[in-house]
Amino acid sequence: MIVGADFMRRLAKAAAAETLPRFRTAGAVSNKEAGGFDPVTEADREAERALRTLILSEYPDHGILGEEHGSENASASHVWVIDPIDGTRAFISGLPVWGTLVGLTIDGDAKAGLMSQPFTGELFYADGDASHYEGPGGPRKLMTRSNDDLSDATLFTTTPTLFKGPMRERYDRLERAVRLARYGTDCYAFAMVAAGHVDIAVDAGLQSYDIVALIPIIEQAGGVVTTWTGGPAENGGDILASANPVLHEKALRLVND
Repeated sequence: MIVGADFMRRLAKAAAAETLPRFRTAGAVSNKEAGGFDPVTEADREAERALRTLILSEYPDHGILGEEHGSENASASHVWVIDPIDGTRAFISGLPVWGTLVGLTIDGDAKAGLMSQPFTGELFYADGDASHYEGPGGPRKLMTRSNDDLSDATLFTTTPTLFKGPMRERYDRLERAVRLARYGTDCYAFAMVAAGHVDIAVDAGLQSYDIVALIPIIEQAGGVVTTWTGGPAENGGDILASANPVLHEKALRLVND
């Protein structure tokens, strides 16, 4: 075990104290992208600030990379990667499919992480040995699906519009091959892969803080997470997560054919 369950719960609680009181309220929304829309809220900034304070109080020698407040001590062997609200568009729309992501890399490899959805009372986390769930229905270990047939698979993505140019045709091939496709679930989609409810989650153009926390949650439940070229996902990019290695290989072959 690399990170204990108690610390995971403390991280989730610290973030929830800043996000939940601001969820489904008329809080101010700022736009970070000129010529587009990349929203950020006070909840994003304050949740990350609380997480950074807690991490450094427990692990003062560790580094941190956060979406809202940048990096510090980034050359450390242990670096925490934070997205205080993954799915800010869902957050400002009142949809409970956003989540707080906190991952731990050791020498660049994602080894532990959590996804917390405080409105539904759910916590998904990987401690370095296994993946776990706490929430409605009681605690349990997470296990991905064993289905290795694309024609029986369920696929999640945030939106197909993320896939630009030739990538859209590659994505469409994958969607046509599966039984069911659903949109708009952000980090919750990847948590559902780990929980055994979904077979594949794909997204394009992710940053490291969008995926680092989710990699160990899926992998330690039996799944696979890579880029679309089959490489490591820790640095973000175009990401494919599958419930098992056989299904993952089939999906990779299809999008790269």
